[in-house]
Amino acid sequence: MTEETKTQGHQTMEFQAEVKELLNIVINSLYTDREIFLRELISNATDALEKFRYLSITDKEVADADLPLEITIEVDEQNKTVTVTDTGVGMTRDELVENLGTIAHSGSRSFFRQMAESERKDLNLIGQFGVGFYAAFMAAKKVRVLTRSYRPEAQGVEWVSDGMGGYSVMQAQGLQRGTKIVMELKEDADEFASPATVKQIIQKYSNFVPFPIMLGGEKVNTVQAIWARNKNEIKDEEYNEFYKFIANAYEEPRYRMHFSVDAPLAINALLYVPGENMERFGFGKLDPGVHLYCRKVMIQQNAEGLLPEWLRFVRGVVDSEDIPLNISRETMQDSALMAKLRRVITGRFLKFLGEQAKADPEKYAGFWDTFGIFLKEGAASDFNHYKDIAPLLRFESSRSESGKYVTLDQYVDRMKENQKHIYYINGPTREAIEAGPYLEAFRARDMEVLYTHEPVDDFVLSKLAEYRDKKLVSADQAELDLPEKDASETSENEKLAGEDLKTLMDWMKQTLGDRVDEVRESKRLVDSPAVLINLDEYMTSSMQRVIRAMNQDTAGVGRKALEINPAHGLVRGLAALRQKDEEFATMAVEQIYDNALIAAGLVSDPRGMVNRMYQILERALGKD
Repeated sequence: MTEETKTQGHQTMEFQAEVKELLNIVINSLYTDREIFLRELISNATDALEKFRYLSITDKEVADADLPLEITIEVDEQNKTVTVTDTGVGMTRDELVENLGTIAHSGSRSFFRQMAESERKDLNLIGQFGVGFYAAFMAAKKVRVLTRSYRPEAQGVEWVSDGMGGYSVMQAQGLQRGTKIVMELKEDADEFASPATVKQIIQKYSNFVPFPIMLGGEKVNTVQAIWARNKNEIKDEEYNEFYKFIANAYEEPRYRMHFSVDAPLAINALLYVPGENMERFGFGKLDPGVHLYCRKVMIQQNAEGLLPEWLRFVRGVVDSEDIPLNISRETMQDSALMAKLRRVITGRFLKFLGEQAKADPEKYAGFWDTFGIFLKEGAASDFNHYKDIAPLLRFESSRSESGKYVTLDQYVDRMKENQKHIYYINGPTREAIEAGPYLEAFRARDMEVLYTHEPVDDFVLSKLAEYRDKKLVSADQAELDLPEKDASETSENEKLAGEDLKTLMDWMKQTLGDRVDEVRESKRLVDSPAVLINLDEYMTSSMQRVIRAMNQDTAGVGRKALEINPAHGLVRGLAALRQKDEEFATMAVEQIYDNALIAAGLVSDPRGMVNRMYQILERALGKD
């Protein structure tokens, strides 16, 4: 119960014990930033205005019916005060005591309960007055609340407290409908008496509340919350201007996505893809760029965790009335709900990208060039969404023109009838890939190969593992399981075979030592004498290049075999040379191995190879 005593025509009351504890928490530790108090008071004022707007429809008579629905904020730099006034529903004396004297009750909570029993369920109410109000004591040493209910017969009432232990309540004359909160600021909070500071706080947190916020006779919240409007009523110019405002940008966005859903969560979202990726210009890693709102009041700026990290390039707003907030509105109570929100928004955004890619492939190709690295990051790291990202990936291929992309779906749709897998090969450029030996087996069988140019591409495809039940296989792997090619034009008599071939391969393995795990006959080569292939399924040459870049040494990383082409003149000549001049033949084997390393992009120190080449040239010119 609340204790009270009557003194000089007014009542002095003690806060409920729970309120004292709450005040201590609010003032000392609840909020991470004192400026939040203004957001809370504006949210409560918005709440009161929403209530009045509804009640003025259902009640025939209300006090001061002609008053405009607005919030007015006044600051007095000399006397160090901040005043927040609304023309909302106001409070009676009993409501004032109930809402501000006890923690168990709040105006909004009671109003919600009443509305839940009615047929009208579309109210946009914010916060719980009896909780957010106490934030005022973070900055104020004394707070006065002057209020008059919307009921025509209601009397004005004043509430005064220093937040220490009790409060006084008394009648007040000459009040209009609504609530006025006057805060006498603490000595260390006088910055909040500055109009510029207050304006900045309003524009940061409360810029989109649906009622005018007046400061010094000027309307501060001039930008509309267009995400809450019907998208059919919004012009492109409005969308673009809002993007420039919310993203602090100058250029127009590349894409925008505006959607609303009621299930599984009530969400209004307006997301943009910028024109440029600033990370690739050396500006460092982007921060999250989507703000989280609850009924047009900002909960978290640049909200971390609202979208997965790989979507950090996205800008915009997400507004959900289903977010259960803690008492300060600054942190989420239910991380599971935040994860659900993230899944819903991410899924919708990926679906949107798929629709854009189908509607305008050329425009999507430009998006891919600029932001594809982020989708690759997601495909390599996001267990929940990597399969949804896969159709959005783009690659050059042996069937595409230079600079043109194919999709995994296009590749699978035109696979040969007897082809089992999707094949890809990594190289720094298209020219380097096509000049190497790894495509020879595929050219001979008229099979398409995807070209990947970044090391992350191989990590992505390894993580994806398969697509539409087709395994993804690097063309430098040992077991390609290729269909039989057409009868070779090479006569079997022109191939080194039998014991001669086995003897040569054994000698080459002995010469190369532990640099290769085996030397074996190649079933894939047509024009090249030799090629290095990977015996470990997921350790591609590009992955080894990454490891080498990090550790400067790939010794022992990835088992390799040297495959030789027994029909190639160099291999057949090597077998004969070994019988005549084993020293020269050894030099040739070393050079064949180094050439295979070059084709795989794995040469780290070419000095020994260059010296050997000079020696081979001298021998070829007849000089010892």
